[in-house]
Amino acid sequence: MTADRNKEAREKFRLGGIVVRAGLSKADRAFLLGGLLELARVAPNSSGDRGCRLTSSKQYATVRSNHLNLQIK
Repeated sequence: MTADRNKEAREKFRLGGIVVRAGLSKADRAFLLGGLLELARVAPNSSGDRGCRLTSSKQYATVRSNHLNLQIK
């Protein structure tokens, strides 16, 4: 496999992980694509952008906290 194909495969895997983390692994593809297209319309640094980032950062903090708690036990 070439370096470009490896890079592309890693990117797809990473994006798939985001879908799973959001709880959308069983969602219809058309639904996911429509949602992503709507998100693409959100202007950078707008209130919608900040809201999405805040929600995301809270989710990542929760996942990280849960992962660390599992390792400690």
